[in-house]
Formats: sequence, structure tokens, C-alpha cells
Amino acid sequence: MLNASRIPASIDATLSLLQSQGYVSDRALATVLFLALRMKRPLLLEGEAGTGKTEIAKVLAAGLGRRLIRLQCYEGLDLASAVYEWNYAGQMMAIRLAEAGGVAEDRERLEGDIFSEKYLVKRPLLQALEPQEGGAPILLIDELDRTDEAFEAFLLEVLADAQVTIPELGTVKAAEPPIVILTSNRTREIHDALKRRCLYHWVGYPDATRELAILKARVPDAPVKLSKQVVGFVQAIRKEELFKAPGVAETLDWATALVELDAVALDPAIVSDTLGALLKYQDDIQAMQGSKVKELLDQAKAEAGR
Repeated sequence: MLNASRIPASIDATLSLLQSQGYVSDRALATVLFLALRMKRPLLLEGEAGTGKTEIAKVLAAGLGRRLIRLQCYEGLDLASAVYEWNYAGQMMAIRLAEAGGVAEDRERLEGDIFSEKYLVKRPLLQALEPQEGGAPILLIDELDRTDEAFEAFLLEVLADAQVTIPELGTVKAAEPPIVILTSNRTREIHDALKRRCLYHWVGYPDATRELAILKARVPDAPVKLSKQVVGFVQAIRKEELFKAPGVAETLDWATALVELDAVALDPAIVSDTLGALLKYQDDIQAMQGSKVKELLDQAKAEAGR
């Protein structure tokens, strides 16, 4: 069972745990996270890139004092990279040594030896099923939408039963199931069969009040006036037709860059010069140059002055 003394006992305690690690959460997220921990269900977080999905797993691991095991997904991810593979070089050496020692004819014994845990290379999913000091680990399966449906199908056994099957060894089942956080940027739809095994939450862009609180927590050196103007500008720019609207991560990067430049307030020149910290596509940067920057900046200053 999970270490109940470390699992938050209420939604408010979950909010406090996140805030203690510098993560400013809304109550809806804290509620679903609390339920995932108490019900021991995987939690699927979907949302635009840069909205803080991955960070939730990181702060949860730090707050609970658990090991974080991260599986970064990508196109073509297979079992050898995600679950396990055999140390083929070590196995070949063992076979050569057995042949040299004249015991290679005992094939059953040799096969049992080379397909033992001694030669098993454990990848993130298998590592997460092992006992961990301090309690069950946090298993972060990041950007699941980058993989294919075949990999999703394999995950069903892991999520439903906290186990994986290795043909040469049998079934490996966790004595204490990991706390599983899955993230998706929704570049494709996740299959219903996997969603049914998870609790679900959409992580959207924060409103101005929460984004300002996040900025104050993560970039405390930023002047108050600058912080308000940065948040106002980002909130305004997200309403424009962009190829990729800036996420919270970009807000923090931009604010940090402005602090490094000793800025105390925004002006058209410094905004234009630093847009590369906020926007990541040239077409978006080009669309925001000139009079558009001044227009959005006036909106941001008006909001900040309220």
C-alpha cells in the first residue's frame, strides 16, 4: 500500500503540498490529483505544451519524497527502450566461456543462466515496478501522444495490473504500484481503452491572477510592475492568431530574460528585442512586430494599472 502518512489527507493538503514546491495550482487540479493518490489510479494530464503538466509529476515526487522515474516518449519508442532488453554482449560472453569450459552441452542450464535477471537491462517501466526506498515511485510517462497505438496497448497491462510480462522470466508485478502520471500535448487522440484506466484532467493556460502568482513564485527577483506587465502582455498575445501561443514556461523564460537585462518595465523596443524568449516560430515573431507590439503593450499596461 501507499505510505498513507505521506499522502495528502485532503484537497487543501494537496494544494499545500504543491504550493510548498512552488507550484501554483487551481482547486480542480488539486482535487483530481488528490483523488488519483487516494484511489491509486493513473492520472492523464492533457493540454498545450508549456502549461505545467510535466512539472506536476516533478513537484509531486519532491513533495512526497519519492523517486521520480521518467519515460520520455517519442515516435518509434519500443519495449527495449521503455521496459527492458537483454545484455546481449554479456550473454554472448557467457556462452563463449561455457563453450571454453566444456559445459555448453548443458543447454537448459546455460539458457536459464543467460536469461536471468543478471543479464536483464531494466528500463523505466520495469524500474518503476521494483521496491523503492521511501515508498512507491512517481512514474512519469511524458508526451504519450508521440508514441503509437501499439505502445498504448502494451501500457494497458502496466496501468491496470502494475505488471509486465517478460517471456523468458515470467510476470513481474509490483508489490507497491507506482504513482503514475501520464501527459499528452494532444497531437493525436489517446485511445479510449487507456483513458478508461485513468483519471483525467485538462491543464489549460492559467488566468492572469494565477499566472502572476506563478511568476512571483518562480521569478521572485522580477519587479512587481514588470511582472504585472509581462503577464498582461502574455495574456493578450494568447488571444492572437499564432502558430503556437506561449505557455507558462515561456512566460517564466521571458520574465527571467528581462530580469537579466535589468528591465523594470516593458517598452516596445525591449519587447521586440526579446520576443524570441516568448515565441518560438519566426512567423509568430514577425506578426507581432511594429504597431502590433505597441497595441498589445498598451493593453498590458492598462490591465496592470487596474
